[in-house]
Amino acid sequence: MSPALPPATGPGYRIAVVCLGNICRSPVADVVLNARLAEAGLTGAGLTVTVDSYGTGGWHVGEPMDRRSAATLTAAGYDASRHRAQQFRGAHASAYDLVLAMDASHHADLGALGVPEERLLMFRAFDPEGEGDVPDPYYGGPQGFDDVLAMIERTAGALVTELAALAEASRTQAS
Repeated sequence: MSPALPPATGPGYRIAVVCLGNICRSPVADVVLNARLAEAGLTGAGLTVTVDSYGTGGWHVGEPMDRRSAATLTAAGYDASRHRAQQFRGAHASAYDLVLAMDASHHADLGALGVPEERLLMFRAFDPEGEGDVPDPYYGGPQGFDDVLAMIERTAGALVTELAALAEASRTQAS
């Protein structure tokens, strides 16, 4: 069962997805989530949901995503061209309604940066096939990137279902 989403703190709903360098896992999640949100109509009407991705480390800031992540996304029909890596900092801690860590070490780092516990979850907390880390495909072969994409797509689908329910509840309360 998926955890309850934290409530929105403003007129929209802001999500940050975070991995280590912001070149593999979190940019894939960013692209997939934004595509699924657009398909669900959650990017322009009612509760508008926005997604950003970050790394806990800053050594890739300004760089595009890893070419293997980009190739995997492109082969699956996604646009991987707009991403530029950025670093999550303490100033971001209160800027998001939901911060999703790709693995347990990122979760700990984000907590240390001041992300409120009630707004910090593991990305796979919404995965219908189980919880845990999204494995880092960086040092592996192509199959690892395919596996990560499948995991992210599955989890993004479940998360968007939860966000659609939150949007519907917001519309009901507003009327």
